[in-house]
Amino acid sequence: MNLEYIGLKEISGPLVVIDGVKDASFEEMVEIHVGKELRLGRIIQIEGETCVVQVFEGTQGISLANTRTRLKGKPLKMPLSKEILGRILDGMGRPVDGLGEIFPEKYMDINGEPINPVKREYPRNFIQTGISSIDGLMTLIRGQKLPVFSGNGLPHNQLAVQIVRQAKIQDANEENFAIVFAAMGVKYDVAEYFKESFRKGGVLDRVVMFLNLANDPVVERIVTPRCALTAAEYLAYEKDMHVLVILTDMTSYAEALREISSSKGEIPSRKGYPGYLYSDLASIYERAGIIKGGKGSVTQIPILTMPNDDITHPIPDLTGYITEGQIVLDKDLALRGVYPPVNVLPSLSRLMKDGIGEGYTREDHPEVANQLFASYAKVQEVRALASVIGEEELSELDKKYMNFGRAFEEMFITQNFHEERDITQTLDLAWMLLGHLPKEELDRISPKTLEKYYVSPENEGRQV
Repeated sequence: MNLEYIGLKEISGPLVVIDGVKDASFEEMVEIHVGKELRLGRIIQIEGETCVVQVFEGTQGISLANTRTRLKGKPLKMPLSKEILGRILDGMGRPVDGLGEIFPEKYMDINGEPINPVKREYPRNFIQTGISSIDGLMTLIRGQKLPVFSGNGLPHNQLAVQIVRQAKIQDANEENFAIVFAAMGVKYDVAEYFKESFRKGGVLDRVVMFLNLANDPVVERIVTPRCALTAAEYLAYEKDMHVLVILTDMTSYAEALREISSSKGEIPSRKGYPGYLYSDLASIYERAGIIKGGKGSVTQIPILTMPNDDITHPIPDLTGYITEGQIVLDKDLALRGVYPPVNVLPSLSRLMKDGIGEGYTREDHPEVANQLFASYAKVQEVRALASVIGEEELSELDKKYMNFGRAFEEMFITQNFHEERDITQTLDLAWMLLGHLPKEELDRISPKTLEKYYVSPENEGRQV
């Protein structure tokens, strides 16, 4: 029997408190009747017969005395079918593209179900983004979660669009590869940029877009990544597709979480964020993976802007603990006109060693990646020395490292927004750059590999 409750105990920001509620469940959906208007909410806290409800459409205009509420007896479920491909949805999964409602094959709880660790398959096989700095040095592996740490003013939106446009899996065709793109708290012009970019790039048909705008209710922002991941899990585990999920911007999500936590009167932790921020982020990030015996996979690229470019801030700090590496964007490189401004040295992919090399990319890939990291680290040491004694006073070897560093940034890291490089082009370019260092300096590469691939620019007559 569905009981209807009249009146509210309290209204606080996006939350309402209902008293005298019996048999309520955590995450249960609630219908809230405000005059002739129907709003939805979900129970986020229960203390005895008192329930705290998040109202998705906001609490403006709600009356303490006359508001009628009814518990629905079930959590928030999303309607799903393969029709969602090519659709643009709001933060709660409702169509906003004017193409009509989605006719569902099934409904799925947006909170998902945890993957049994025993049933997880170890991620292997890389996803090619067409971007040399990522594919060559911090390779994205299918089933991995690899975040992008960005900052205000950096081109992470362009990078996200480029990845969506270029991402490929070697043994997957367009029919079984899809992208779920969720934008949280973005401005209207940024949302339009995403939509137009996907349309012009001809990839919208394989993208499911979730758009939560900056002026949308903050509560909706909390469910947006969960709706996106529910859609990804449906496509991966029900339709045997490989799905790449891009979530931007997780900082907006965490700030929404902080606002709601403050409205609930919870004791804040670091920087005012709730103490459960770690477990909450983990409930999102850990939904990536591959299930043994299944044909599909869910891979995640969460994008977050670091407040004040502080990598020790709670959001990037906790994200780094949960995920398997990071791609760090650098403001100094961006100011020098480098796009994408990937700071190679603090970036890494912890799973790339098991998804590259012979049978995956090319047999020389692991050694080339190690050598590029080592040589570029040496460049930083030489640059520090040159800032003290001047570049003219450097040894001949150090000058070669300086030249290598400039060429590496200008030719390998720098890449046109519309330029797509496959993994063979990326590795060939790496060898061309390594050729500007003496063979004896390439101590991370075996003699056999050097014999096969190393060519100095003098022998080839090439100049960088």
